Amino acid sequence: MIAQITSKSTFRQLFIALVPSFLIALTGFADKASADEVLDARVQKFLDGHAREWRDMNVPYQDGMILHDIIVDRGFTRAFEIGTSTGHSTIWIAWALSKTGGTLATVEIDERRYETARENIAMAGLTDYVEFILGDAHEIVPALEGTYDFVFSDADKGWYINYFDDMYPKLTDNACFIAHNVEESRFHSARSWEAEYLEHVRKAPDMLTMVHPNARNGIAMTCKEVDGGLGAVDDR
Repeated sequence: MIAQITSKSTFRQLFIALVPSFLIALTGFADKASADEVLDARVQKFLDGHAREWRDMNVPYQDGMILHDIIVDRGFTRAFEIGTSTGHSTIWIAWALSKTGGTLATVEIDERRYETARENIAMAGLTDYVEFILGDAHEIVPALEGTYDFVFSDADKGWYINYFDDMYPKLTDNACFIAHNVEESRFHSARSWEAEYLEHVRKAPDMLTMVHPNARNGIAMTCKEVDGGLGAVDDR
């Protein structure tokens, strides 16, 4: 009987001791959820408010959504963008990385577009997730160190193969290399540079390539063969 009372007393003391820690953890989760909701609302408001204003070789809204979903669905955390322009694709990529706990480095050669992109990302509330690089991607990409699980190429099309070859050794085992403005008809025809690019990346021994069926301006996905490679493509 004494042992039973002691056991109950010990359990009660342990419970009382753990309650503050539980409440603190619960509060932390609630605060993070609230912060995530605030950021999501801010980004969505910015994108909606500027939907008709994107020029300077930016991706269309639909293609930005596809980039976002690829990152979130696959849990990518270390991204590199070749060709920031004024930041439309950068916002979609950084927004996705804010959900996976990742970061993005993006390079732009034009100083005006570079500065405009920085302003746009700041207004969208995503500065903490983006490292901006002003310079020539022809020089910067080969010199990159580290590894990446998501690469988005949207710069000079005639250099796409070079960008792919330079990034290939830096790709993680689950990575995707995404090339914009690459399209292919149901007859597997494409413009000369697109056909050359697709033929080249399809020779990568450990990667699979497909052109996303729902992209507005063409998105070629070349992904490492992990758990079926590309897997199912979302119809969004």
